[in-house]
Amino acid sequence: MEIFHLRYFVAVAENLSFSGAARKLHMATSPLSQRVRDLERELGTPLFERDSHHVGLTESGAALLPIARDVISRFDDIPWRLREEISPHRPVVYLGVPPGLHSDLRERLAEFTRACTPTLDLKRWPGGSRELLSGVQRGELAMALVHLPVHAEGIESFELMREPLGAVLPAAEFAGRRSVALHELTGFTYVRPAARMLPDYWDELEARLSAAGIHRRMTLDTGDYASTSEVVANGETFAISMLDPKSGMHKLRESDVVVLPIEDFSPILSTGLIWRSDRTQEQPDLQKLIDSAKSALVDPAA
Repeated sequence: MEIFHLRYFVAVAENLSFSGAARKLHMATSPLSQRVRDLERELGTPLFERDSHHVGLTESGAALLPIARDVISRFDDIPWRLREEISPHRPVVYLGVPPGLHSDLRERLAEFTRACTPTLDLKRWPGGSRELLSGVQRGELAMALVHLPVHAEGIESFELMREPLGAVLPAAEFAGRRSVALHELTGFTYVRPAARMLPDYWDELEARLSAAGIHRRMTLDTGDYASTSEVVANGETFAISMLDPKSGMHKLRESDVVVLPIEDFSPILSTGLIWRSDRTQEQPDLQKLIDSAKSALVDPAA
C-alpha cells in the first residue's frame, strides 16, 4: 500500500464519483478505478458500492475514511514538522498569496508583514487558490489568502474582502459603453485561465453563464492573466475579472480591452484567509498570528 492509494480512496469517497475525483486529481478515470481496486484487494474488503448510476461507501469504506484522512494529514505534515525541529530559533512562516490581489489588501498585507518582522519571518508563497489550499492542507503553508468559497474538511476561513466582478471585453466593440447584458454575450466565447488558477467560485459563475445561453469556452493553459486580456483584445471573446480599477488585475490588462458591469448579473468574488484548524490547536502561537492577520487584513469598510 502506498500513500497515493489512500489519497485516491479519499478523493473518491469525498466526491462519491470516480469521474469527479479523477478530474480533481487531474488523471483519467480508468487508472484511478484500478488503484482503488488494488487497495480493496490488499485490504481484503470492498470499499465502495458501485453501479452505473451510483457510488457509495461500504461499511469498510466508511470506517477507513477517517483513518485515511488522519494518515494523509500526518504524512503531509512531515516537511513542516521537520522544519520546526531543525529551523533556527527565529520562526519562519509561509503565507500563500494568489495573483491579482486588490491594491488595498496588498497594502494591508505589506504593513502586516512589516509588523511581524520583530518576531518572525513572514514569507509569501504565490499560487492559484486551489494550489494554495493544497499547500495549507499539506502543511507546507501555515495560512493562505485565497478566493472563497473553500470546501475542504479541517480548513477554516475568514472573509477579508469582497470585490465586484465584471466582463472583460474587446474595446473595439464595447468602448464607450457603461454596462453589458448577458444576452449580448451569447455569441462570444468565454475565456478562462488554467483550472489550477481558478477559485471554486468560478464553477458557480460558469453555471450562471451557461444558464444565460453562453456555452462556448476557451481555456488557456497559461496561468498568466495578462494572456487572457490579449486574447480578448482580438475580439469575439470575453472574460470575467475584477471591476474595481484599484484591483491588481488592472495592471495585467491590455489597453484594447474594457471592463464593464453586467446589467443582469452581479458576481462578487470574496478573498479570505484560510488555515488548518488542527495546527492552531497544536500551535498556540500560530493561532495568535492568525488572529493578528485577521485584524490587520480585513477590509475596514466591511
